[in-house]
Amino acid sequence: IAILTLGGGHLQTATGAVIGGLGAALVIHLLAFRHNVAGFRLIIVGIGVSAMLASINTWLILRADLDAAMSAAAWGAGTLNGLSWPQVGPAVVILALLAIALIPAAPRLQILELGDDTARAFGLDVSRAMLWLIVLSVAFTAVATAVAGPIAFVALAAPHLARKLARTPSIALAPSAAMGAMLLITCDWIAQHAFAPTTVPVGLVTVSVGGLYLAYLLVAEARRN
Repeated sequence: IAILTLGGGHLQTATGAVIGGLGAALVIHLLAFRHNVAGFRLIIVGIGVSAMLASINTWLILRADLDAAMSAAAWGAGTLNGLSWPQVGPAVVILALLAIALIPAAPRLQILELGDDTARAFGLDVSRAMLWLIVLSVAFTAVATAVAGPIAFVALAAPHLARKLARTPSIALAPSAAMGAMLLITCDWIAQHAFAPTTVPVGLVTVSVGGLYLAYLLVAEARRN
C-alpha cells in the first residue's frame, strides 16, 4: 500500500512496514493465542495470515500501473540487490537500539517457556512481558523488511537449526541471530551465482529452502503426536 499509493519512498515504505507488521501481529495474536502460546499453532496461523496478505498484495499489484507494479513486485520478493550503505545505515542504527532494549527483556523468554502459570508464580506479569516481546520482535522484523523486503522463512528455520547445533535446552537469541545471518548470506550467494548469468531475489531461494524445512517440521510434529 505504501509503495503503490504513497509514492514508495524509503520513509513511506519503512512506516508501512512497521504499521503492517504490528497489524499482522495483532491479528495473529487474536487467532493463535489461547490461554498460552502454542508454537505449532502460531506457525500455522502465521502462514495463513501471510498467505492472505500476499493475495491482497497481488491484487494491488495487478491493479497498479506497470512501473509501480514492477517496483512493488521486486520489493515484495525480498532482495539484497541494489542495497547501499545510505539505505542500510539507518536500519543498522535502529536495530542496535532495539538490541539494547532487548537485553533486559530477553530473560523473560526463558521464564515464559515454563508456562504462564509458572511464570506468574515467579512474579512475572505475563501479559505485559508478552506484549513487550511481541512489539520488539515485530520492530526487528519491520526494520529489516523496510530495507530488503519480506525475505521469508529465515526466522522459521534459524532458531530450530541453531538450537540443534548449539545443543541448548531452549532457543537462544545469539545463536539464532547468527544462524539467520548465515542462512541469508548462503541463500543470497545461491541467488547470485546458481542461476548465472541471471540473478534472482534471495527471497525466492529462502522460500524454497524454508518450504522444505517447514514440510520436515510438519512431518516430525505429526510423528510426535
